Amino acid sequence: MKNIVLRFQKKYLKLFSGAFGYVFSLEHILHCCDSKPMMITMKKFLVKSIFKATGWQYNVDPKLLEKKQVIIGFEHTSNLDTILSLALFEILELKIHTLIKKELFKGPLKPILEKLGGIPVDRKANKDIVTQMVDLFNQNDNFNLVIAPEATRAKDGEARKPIRTGFWHIAKAANVPIILMYANARTKQGGILGKIYPTDLHKDLEQIKALYAEYDIDVKIN
Repeated sequence: MKNIVLRFQKKYLKLFSGAFGYVFSLEHILHCCDSKPMMITMKKFLVKSIFKATGWQYNVDPKLLEKKQVIIGFEHTSNLDTILSLALFEILELKIHTLIKKELFKGPLKPILEKLGGIPVDRKANKDIVTQMVDLFNQNDNFNLVIAPEATRAKDGEARKPIRTGFWHIAKAANVPIILMYANARTKQGGILGKIYPTDLHKDLEQIKALYAEYDIDVKIN
């Protein structure tokens, strides 16, 4: 049985080498499930296998989560961060949404982005992005917006730039907490380390920096 599980993990770890592979592999496997409980059980087994196969461990206190929140995470070191984050959201049964340029919602890419929870953003719209997101928070009983403040990972030898603060302005305007996710590639530890309720931008950024420092993660702020 152990060898079967190991072969199973290795097989699907390859399929999970990218976010698109993750979505389609998971949906393909779950298509054979006859009931929702079975689907949920199988889904959790699969995503937990990702952590086991990669040697990562996750730590989460579900009590930190609310019905609505902005979720951020540091640090972004590789494409594996995305896969592990998606896996963790599956374990927590969180339906997430992310901001993506509306120009990408075309052809075969459109259903993939929609499956990943992508929200087409029109930067030329009359409403700014903060207002658009506040409207979505107000229109939904449950809404989880995931934002990567670092945008892209720093290249080897390249200094990290200060994080962008759009996530804070959205959370503040929508009156929702900011959930702090982390991924430390050196220790292979990840999860959710805490949350804050936005009040003052400068003080909140200092608090975020201090909280991540406890996990040996340096968050650059202005």
